[in-house]
Amino acid sequence: MDIKLDPSRDDLPLMANTSHILVKHYVLDLDVDFESQIIEGTIVLFFESGNKFKKQSSSTEETYPSESNEACKFRTPEPCHIPVTNTRTVSSKMGYNDFVIRGKGEKDTSGKDGNHDNQEQASGISSSKYCCDTGDHGSEDFLLVLDCCDLSVLKVEEVDVAAVPGIENFTRSPKLRNQIVRELVALPADRWREQLDYYARCSQAPGCGELLFDIDTWSLQIRKTGAQTATDFPHAIRIRYTTKPQGRSVTWTSDQSGRPCVYTMGSPINNRALFPCQEPPVAMSTWQATVRAAASFVVLMSGENSAKPTQLREGYSSWHYYVTMPMPASTFTIAVGSWTETKPEICSSNDLVTERSFSPFEADFRYVGVCGHMEYPCRFQNASATTQEIIPHRVFAPVCLKGACQETLLPLIPPCLSAAHSVLGTHPFSRLDVLIVPANFPSLGMARPNKEKTGHVSDSGSSVIKHGLNPEKVFMQVHYLKGYFLLRFLAKRLGDDTYFSFLRKFVHTFHGQLILSQDFLQMLLESIPEERRLELSVENIFRDWLETSGIPQPLQRERLAGAECGLARQVSAEVAKWVRVNRRPRKRKRKETEVLEKLLPDQLVLLLEHLLEQKTMNPRTLQRLERTYHLSEQDAEVRHRWCELVVKHKYTKAYRNVERFLQEDQAMGIYLYGELMVSEDARQQQLARRCFELSREQMDRPSAEVVAEMLF
Repeated sequence: MDIKLDPSRDDLPLMANTSHILVKHYVLDLDVDFESQIIEGTIVLFFESGNKFKKQSSSTEETYPSESNEACKFRTPEPCHIPVTNTRTVSSKMGYNDFVIRGKGEKDTSGKDGNHDNQEQASGISSSKYCCDTGDHGSEDFLLVLDCCDLSVLKVEEVDVAAVPGIENFTRSPKLRNQIVRELVALPADRWREQLDYYARCSQAPGCGELLFDIDTWSLQIRKTGAQTATDFPHAIRIRYTTKPQGRSVTWTSDQSGRPCVYTMGSPINNRALFPCQEPPVAMSTWQATVRAAASFVVLMSGENSAKPTQLREGYSSWHYYVTMPMPASTFTIAVGSWTETKPEICSSNDLVTERSFSPFEADFRYVGVCGHMEYPCRFQNASATTQEIIPHRVFAPVCLKGACQETLLPLIPPCLSAAHSVLGTHPFSRLDVLIVPANFPSLGMARPNKEKTGHVSDSGSSVIKHGLNPEKVFMQVHYLKGYFLLRFLAKRLGDDTYFSFLRKFVHTFHGQLILSQDFLQMLLESIPEERRLELSVENIFRDWLETSGIPQPLQRERLAGAECGLARQVSAEVAKWVRVNRRPRKRKRKETEVLEKLLPDQLVLLLEHLLEQKTMNPRTLQRLERTYHLSEQDAEVRHRWCELVVKHKYTKAYRNVERFLQEDQAMGIYLYGELMVSEDARQQQLARRCFELSREQMDRPSAEVVAEMLF
């Protein structure tokens, strides 16, 4: 792994040594400060180490039986080459007795006078000595490696879970801290409430010894002197830290009403600049979080509960969310802002019955099925949940959009949820929050990498995502488009009934699990009778749709066939009319001879794409086009094509539409910046630079970098 990675351009390293130890649960306790644009607090991590990593320890206190002697044998893992650029070594000066568990609303002031960037002192831990020491081998101490970036780590300590009052009623070994955690993470799913309660209580236990740590560009490395194996390493640790205003996991910005907000936005580095974590998707974990903010703000998170604020000291509120379904750390989301909840004006009693919330283990278990995922309170095992077409949902928006959401968005959610249930079956989550995000949300970069494309995976579990930090990658839409048309192609080959039946079966079979494209395609092909496969295979699909550039042959044939459908023929007829209108000489006429048809939004996109192929279009035609279809009032896809026409033909009267698009649809506007600059028209280039200067501070970093390269 290159230790001199350019964090703005090159491959993205996944550093966590997940092959040796796994985080099973996170407990976050955070304060959101809009004035300084930081999130600060603590995170407690609860670990599980597998038998295959156990090494006979000199300490008998923390051993547990293995299944066989083979499980205790280890080979030396290959070096994982942890980057050591700008490494800073720290042993926090604060004793563990100085750690104070804050009460609700009590502001933390520790660490304010130093140690924020871990530069105060060197603890003697050598990066060269320990950088490869992430396994259970030799006489060196075990090194825990967490994915971490753009964080100031102030203190790391072991948590004394044995000091929790009443813990002796829960465990067989009340004095063995690691054994307590092992029993806690292994609790059966029907004790999930008790498990969350003990996680919370353990997270507030005092520290019992500071741990040495290093922090570099991409990782946080932690060790305990004398703990030579993952089994011996503390299974509950607390990390006190703060984020940085320039951290790349969250965006500090303003909503459409001009009020401050912050949210996770699907960053290429995921959440490692929000909290230290294990980034590889194999690290499936649960979490619970308490977040405090000024009382004027609403805190939304991807939790299973519909949290309500708890009033703290004057002017501050606390919000608590939790998740019982293990998921990758990248799925953790948070949004804090002055959102307002949009509610329907009239709520019928039928809606209340339909949207009734079911707890993970409420009553009925007639629906019997074997789940393939790790144990958790699964809705697929709950007969009441499996028949719930519409799950409880809330809609939040900036104040200025409340009316539009109430009128347009709210009525759409119940039928969409019902349709999803009819096609895919049981909703995997018990509720849904919908948030109208600011215009700078980078909506084109949400895909996660395929594990097989992360490069070589070392024995420790570390790897790299090729080109994961290239800001231009998120705007390359070929993989999305090919994937969409591949699914359409397969649906046509199978027929809708067979295809949707398969999707329902697929969701039921693999819910709660990590799955690869190969597994999806293999299961799909197995559901097709052999005589209908027509030489389809996973290998052929990958060759034609993934490994071959250009439009796949099946899609070209479908495109030709699609040109014959009724809606497409209607568009073709309208294109011909507009071509005639554009060629007509300018002279006064009492009445236009062409009768133009109303078109659906998808038809408008197709119409504008065809008109983009015309070499010239005069301003009179463009003006009539805009007025006929009210193009400036259409959805973003239609307006994007319209702006392309405006730019191509230098229709200055509609430049206001281009400016609006660049301001309000920033993610899609990236392409328009390129077209404005390529035109080499001074007025258009000036427009692009002016819009960029107005939006630059609000844009997400990758988008701003890409646009800046185009403009300057």
